[in-house]
Amino acid sequence: MKRPAAVLLTALAPISWGTTYAVTTEFLPADRPLFTGLMRALPAGLVLLALARVLPRGAWWGKAAVLGALNIGAFFPLLFLSAYRMPGGMAAVVSSVGPLFVVGLSALLLGQRPTARSLITGAVAAFGVSLVVLQAAGALDPVGVLAALASTASMSAGTVLTKRWGRPDGVGPLALTAWQLTIGGLLIAPLALLAEGAPPALDGRAIGGYLYLALANTAVSYWLWFRGIGRLTATQVTFLSPLSPLTAAVVGWAALGQTLTPVQLAGMALAFGATVAGQLRPRTAGEPFSGPAASSPRLPSTTAGRPTGRPSGVGW
Repeated sequence: MKRPAAVLLTALAPISWGTTYAVTTEFLPADRPLFTGLMRALPAGLVLLALARVLPRGAWWGKAAVLGALNIGAFFPLLFLSAYRMPGGMAAVVSSVGPLFVVGLSALLLGQRPTARSLITGAVAAFGVSLVVLQAAGALDPVGVLAALASTASMSAGTVLTKRWGRPDGVGPLALTAWQLTIGGLLIAPLALLAEGAPPALDGRAIGGYLYLALANTAVSYWLWFRGIGRLTATQVTFLSPLSPLTAAVVGWAALGQTLTPVQLAGMALAFGATVAGQLRPRTAGEPFSGPAASSPRLPSTTAGRPTGRPSGVGW
């Protein structure tokens, strides 16, 4: 697959994730972040596991557990906690600081020296976030902001670790996604039971919301995300993350009657500009635009498209 096509398909994941906040606040039972995270992860994981029919082996049980905890087990509850406590667009925008996290972690774990462009575009995205947050300060909840930042840090760490570890021989992105969603869902289940008690009664509206989150918003979107990270660098993929707040803001404005000030709109424009700039990586000599997903769990090449990098952490 050519790199532009890989970028476009991978971008569908954060666009889908941008609808998570509206679905959570409008369709799902209130104040049940752990149960909502469980319902989003475990059914999707079991469906994909049935399709892939592959289980981890050897050291990959431990690696899958770590990735499932970072990308799903911690990420989902923190994500929904922020969604319940903050306006959806604002919660999503906070997450656009992810590129800065990934740039730093890639330097530590992948040996990728930060480029001037990645640092500048990451800073621009963060500045855009600050414009939105400062303008909406009266409506923001400190716990919600911290939860959004923590969820982003968790996903960023999972993204870089998955790129570092690659994937086992003969295992595709479908199986890798299934492992993480299933393990993450199983980690959330006892916490949801202990902290929130028995599952709430669900009406048709809530059932439809959970089906959407589990299938389109999770099973399909995470498969696209992991598939894309096998063809792009971790930094390139994470620079697609501002598409999630942009989508959330548009949905909030179009469907929920939320408003954005001109300064906040400018912040969103900066985040979108950072998304575009994050994809304009110069091609190095002899480097293909695309390549097969990695089959080796060893430390991957720092150049996108080589057959040593592999998928990564989940989205929103």
